Amino acid sequence: MEIIAEGLAFPEGPVVCADGSVIVAELAGGRITRCWNGRSETVCDIGGGPNGAAIGPDGALYVCNNGGLDLKKFQNARGEGHEGRIERVDLGTGKFERLYDSCIDIALEAPNDIVFDADGRMWFTDLGKTHDGIRTASGLFCALPDGSAISAINRDAVSYNGIGISPDGAFLYVADTYQARLYRYVRKVEDQRPAWIATAPGPVGFDSLAVTAAGNICVGTLYDGGISTITPDGIVSKYNIDEESYVTNIAFGGKDMRDAYITLSQSGRLVKTSWEEPGLRLNFNG
Repeated sequence: MEIIAEGLAFPEGPVVCADGSVIVAELAGGRITRCWNGRSETVCDIGGGPNGAAIGPDGALYVCNNGGLDLKKFQNARGEGHEGRIERVDLGTGKFERLYDSCIDIALEAPNDIVFDADGRMWFTDLGKTHDGIRTASGLFCALPDGSAISAINRDAVSYNGIGISPDGAFLYVADTYQARLYRYVRKVEDQRPAWIATAPGPVGFDSLAVTAAGNICVGTLYDGGISTITPDGIVSKYNIDEESYVTNIAFGGKDMRDAYITLSQSGRLVKTSWEEPGLRLNFNG
């Protein structure tokens, strides 16, 4: 693996840009950072705990922010200024604005990962918060990028984390961290129960994910670190990354979409490797 950047404060949410640079969210540093050619620069000090990110139809970066971490206890921070929210970042100026921090008067807890469909709607997960042994609710939400409308698809999940869309746009895939399970939703059906696709073997957890052009789902895998690849019919295989417990995310780029950018959050690195199949080109990444 080639090291693209190191010394990052728990990197998450890699976004491969059209110019070849990669944007990451430094969850423990409260920053959005652009990385390329061994260099990195701060896009903005967004605060809180930025996590999943995606380019929207207007070319801006949309960020899931969990509100921040209490690094001494390694749990979610609480109180004023630590609200979970969805934010929009102007990549040209670094200015950011809050779009959503609630849904139908119920506060968002800890938005985690985000993806845009071809219609320009954002879909995002809320992992829920953990503090002093207490877990709050997790869920799946859909919203418009102009801040005008948000709806809850599921408010009763255990620990939803990664999210992605199938190549034909028909399905949403959602990874559950503590269950190490992958679920499937039908994108255009509002009232539904998700379909279970697979559960990873062993003492692992699931983090964020990316989908390949062939429709396979590649999920960052925690504790026994690596990338778990799951076929749509539930067959699981694993690419191991030694001595890294927090393999949190993967994103595809390059001319043939076979460059896999992976966040190694425990060691603070963004790395690149060649993947055996091309990734799915996201709707608004150029």
